[in-house]
Amino acid sequence: MKTAATLPEIFEGMVRGGAYDVAELGLTFYLRSLEQDPPYVALPIFPNRVFRHSCVFVNVHSGITGPADLTGRTIGEFGTYGQDSGVWAKGILMDEHGFRPEDNRWIIGGLEHPAPPFDFIPHPHPPQVDVSVAPAGRTLNRMLDDGEIDALFSANVPQCFLDRSPNVARLFADFEPLERDYHRRTGIFPIMHTIVIRRDLLRLAAEVYRAFAEAKDAALERYRGARRLHQVQTMVPWMNALVERNATEFPDDWWPYGIAANRRTLETYLRYHYEQGLSTRRWKIEEIFATELLDI
Repeated sequence: MKTAATLPEIFEGMVRGGAYDVAELGLTFYLRSLEQDPPYVALPIFPNRVFRHSCVFVNVHSGITGPADLTGRTIGEFGTYGQDSGVWAKGILMDEHGFRPEDNRWIIGGLEHPAPPFDFIPHPHPPQVDVSVAPAGRTLNRMLDDGEIDALFSANVPQCFLDRSPNVARLFADFEPLERDYHRRTGIFPIMHTIVIRRDLLRLAAEVYRAFAEAKDAALERYRGARRLHQVQTMVPWMNALVERNATEFPDDWWPYGIAANRRTLETYLRYHYEQGLSTRRWKIEEIFATELLDI
């Protein structure tokens, strides 16, 4: 079997035919597949979580200087309308700034390479939301830089921004204070991905959870121990100061697995998914995770 090179390829392998016994899967890919009774079920293991104020990029010539300016704009999104980072970004903007996705035009395409929308998942969206596909041969990165789209909601930082294009900026240039304030007020550390396991292997769910938890705890312990050496192995100046600052805001386990420590974050995501028209109903946590691990 060909080794998957990217996360979308891993997702496709799992969604199309259960190519793996255990795999990482984006939450929106998982929720969409639940409508079709998939042969796998999620475990409360969360390998990908990122604050998302930083994931909205704008063309500086579009006149967008704040969230209110997003109304009536053309916005790009990678692969599907409502990828995980986009669900969070839209939801946060809706809750805190009155953003309305239906007031915009959405263009779906490849970020750095031309690509059609993912063809292995459904693409639900409310009928009043205008969603179309990027022109053939065009990338969202280039369209943003050239001003063909006004904004981009992206899990990955587009290359034009990394190349310091004068045409592109973040919607929230000083995003860290906003994300820290959001976390203090809500207790939410956004979750994008979960781990799924084939249903016929659910007898191993507790062992899989324990293995992932032990690996995560080992990684956390390396960060804790590296404080003695000023986090020198990361090769990032002032990383030690960042770790120490984070320690004042986060509990000792700042990347928790399990339901109890993540209930509010998960319930918020499920609400966003439903409010944005990506689910036919609002799922409950107890319906989407393995019953064997609901008490963790």
